[in-house]
Amino acid sequence: MYDLAAILVSVVAVSLVSFVGVVFVGLKEKVLRRLIMVFVGLASGTLLGGAFFHLLPEALNGSGNVNTVLYTVIVGIISFFVLEKFLHWRHCHEEECPVHTFAYMSLVGDGVHNLIDGMIIAATFMVGFELGWVTTLAVVLHEIPQEIGDFGILVYGGLGKRKALIFNFLSGLTAVIGAVAVYTLRFFEGLQLMLIPFAAGGFIYIAATDLMPELHKKSKAGESVVQLVSLLFGLGLMAFFASFIAV
Repeated sequence: MYDLAAILVSVVAVSLVSFVGVVFVGLKEKVLRRLIMVFVGLASGTLLGGAFFHLLPEALNGSGNVNTVLYTVIVGIISFFVLEKFLHWRHCHEEECPVHTFAYMSLVGDGVHNLIDGMIIAATFMVGFELGWVTTLAVVLHEIPQEIGDFGILVYGGLGKRKALIFNFLSGLTAVIGAVAVYTLRFFEGLQLMLIPFAAGGFIYIAATDLMPELHKKSKAGESVVQLVSLLFGLGLMAFFASFIAV
């Protein structure tokens, strides 16, 4: 029950990140764009660090079969690619999208995304308490720029600020469903050990194909330095936690 409590606290915290959009409502668009880029760089670093410093070492130690782990990572990458293709995870530019339709499609895609996040968090908590919290941190930092973007899309789609916040939060609650599902199925031996390399593949995919390309859209020297520093800080944070936990 202790594991379940920690899992529920974590996934509820991740769900509450969906309200982050309200904090930035009053900011000027220019300032908001700069802040988002910092968060995107930080999220890229924490996702890559979470995958390479925490999830993959844990999967290799737990499985003992390198090929199985690496194949599962590839399955994770391909699965996230397929989900992004068919559920429109990637937020296309407003001028290129049928906005009202995409607002609801964004909610569906985000709901599936959060469902998987909940599954990953639950699986890592069942392997180790520290690994669970590190994974939660990586997910939260990744969710901040995404949820800001989601909020903007929903408002632009005509939902209104209050309704956009509520709908975004309901979409975020699917993380709880995913976590409870994995915890309920915990008696299937090796389930969480398979989900961990799958999660690593997902983290690598999101960082490399969704977040880092966004950083390339800002190419001024000062902006590039800030992006690099935030990315390295995210990596360093995950490396610090890895060494801290190892001790």
